[in-house]
Amino acid sequence: MCCNTINSPVSGTVRAGAAQPRQVRKEATVSGFLLRRGYPDAGNLSLFYNVIKCYAVYMAASGYEVTASKYRPKTFDELAGQEFVVSTIKNSLKNGSIAHAYLFSGPRGCGKTSAARILARSLNCEKGLEEGPCGKDDKPCDNCRAISKGASMDVIEIDGASNNSVNDVRQIRDEVLFPPQAGRYKVYIIDEVHMLSNQAFNALLKTIEEPPPYIVFIFATTELHKVPATIKSRCQQFNFRLIPVETIQGILKNICAENGIKAEDEALFWIARESTGSLRDAFTLFDQVVSFSADNIQSSVIREKLGIIGLDKLNALAQACAANDASAAFALTDEILSGGVAIEQFVIDLTGFYRSLLLIKNGVTRESLLGYRPSLFSAQALEALDSIRLERALDILLDCYRSIRYSVSPRFELETAVSKLVWLSKWISPSELKDAIESARSVMSKNAPSVSHNNDSRSVVSGNAASVKDAPAGRNNTASSGRSLADELQRMIAQKESGSPADDDDVPMWDRKSAKDSSIPPQVENVLSVIPGTIVQ
Repeated sequence: MCCNTINSPVSGTVRAGAAQPRQVRKEATVSGFLLRRGYPDAGNLSLFYNVIKCYAVYMAASGYEVTASKYRPKTFDELAGQEFVVSTIKNSLKNGSIAHAYLFSGPRGCGKTSAARILARSLNCEKGLEEGPCGKDDKPCDNCRAISKGASMDVIEIDGASNNSVNDVRQIRDEVLFPPQAGRYKVYIIDEVHMLSNQAFNALLKTIEEPPPYIVFIFATTELHKVPATIKSRCQQFNFRLIPVETIQGILKNICAENGIKAEDEALFWIARESTGSLRDAFTLFDQVVSFSADNIQSSVIREKLGIIGLDKLNALAQACAANDASAAFALTDEILSGGVAIEQFVIDLTGFYRSLLLIKNGVTRESLLGYRPSLFSAQALEALDSIRLERALDILLDCYRSIRYSVSPRFELETAVSKLVWLSKWISPSELKDAIESARSVMSKNAPSVSHNNDSRSVVSGNAASVKDAPAGRNNTASSGRSLADELQRMIAQKESGSPADDDDVPMWDRKSAKDSSIPPQVENVLSVIPGTIVQ
C-alpha cells in the first residue's frame, strides 16, 4: 500500500505520517497554500521569507510601537497588581520546586500571558532560576533574547482557539519526546486553553499528568469554568485579579513622564477607570487619547472627542431633578444628547453618578470607587436625597437601561426616567409608609379604646389618644377636604382630649365610612383595617 507523501522544500519528499520537525511541516503547509493561490515562486519559500523579513525590518525602522507591546512586563517585579502570584512563583523558583503544569486564570489584560512568558524565561535564563530572568537594565542572555523575540525552539506558544483539535494535541504529544535544545526546560504556553475541544482535553490528560522531567505546560484562560476538572486537578492554579485604578493611573503617569507627554491627573484617572482593571485596555485607550491630544492630555478634550458627559453637566441635571424643575432637566437632557452622547452611554454615566451619590451618603470617600473627589459632587443633590431615594433612582435608571433595547424609542425611555427622577423627592417608599401607619396606630392605641358596635358585628375604634406632639408626620396626600391625613389625625386627637363634640367637617373622612357601605373595595378595606379610627374586624 502506497503511503501519502508531501513535497517539502527543505527535506524533499517525506511521509505524511512520519514525525517531522515543526518547521518542515509549517513550510510545507505555507508552500501548499501559496501553490493553490497560483503564486509562481511558491515552491521556493526563500522569496516569501525575504519579503516577510523586509516587512519586519521596515516596521522596526518606523520606530512606533503600541504602548501595550512597548511596556509589556519583562520581569516579575514589573508585573503590576498580582503580588500573590508573583511572590508564590518567585518562591517556587528559589526553592527549585517547579510544577509540570500551571493554570493562569483571570479577566482580560491583567497579565496572564506576560506572566507565562516571564516564567518561561526564568526557567531557561542562563543566570539560573533564582537570578533570572534578565531585566531591561541587564544585558540579556541568549535564551532570554530568543524567547523575547519568539525565536526560541524551547518555548512554544500556541493559540488554543485555532489549535483546538485532537490532531493538534497529538502533535504536542509527539513533540514532548524531544528534549530542549538550548535551555533547561521545554515550555508549552497554551493561551485561551478553554477553547480546546473535549476530545483534545482528554488526549492531553496523560501527557500533563506524567510528562518528561524537562516539560512544563502553562495554560492561560479567561473562562476558568470551561476548563474540565480533570485538567484543573493536574495543574497549579493562579487566579489573576483586576488591577486597581490607582495602580493603572500611576503606570500611565510614569509613561507620560518617560515620553514627555503632559497629562492632567483627572484625564489619566478617567482612562484608568474606563479600563475596568485591564492594563491592556488602559494602554489601548491611552494610545487613542494621545493620538488626538497632541501630547497634551486634557479631560475637556477627551469629553469633546469621545462624546462623554462631564461631571459638571451631571451635577446640573441632578440639581434640577432635586429641585423638581422638570423644564430645566429636560433642557439639559436635550443639550447632552445634542452633543453626540449616545443614549446608552448617557444612562450608564447617570447611573454611575447616582451610585456615587449613594456611596457618599453612606460614608464612602475613596476616589477610586466614586470616580471623582467627593467634594466635586453636587451638595444640593446630596442634601435633597437620602439613601432610600438614591436607591430608587438607581432602580429607575437600571430599568431604563434594560428597556432601551426593546423600546419603540430609546429617547422616550430616557426622558421618562428623567421625569421620574424629577419627582423623586416626593416619592414615598413602602417602608416609610409602613412606619407612618405603625406610628399612627401606636399613638391612637396608647390608652384603652372604647368600641362601639354596629349591627353587622363590626366595630369602629374611638378612644383617648396621646398628645398632639406625638402625632406622626404622615404622607402629604390631600383628602377631599383639602387636609392631609396627618392634619386630620392631629385635629381628631385634640378634639378627643378637649372632650368637645366633633363637627362633621372635622371628623376624618375614613371615620365616616359605614360598615354597611358595600362600595369599599376589599383591597381598600384591608388597608383601612390597620389604620386607627377605621373599620376593623
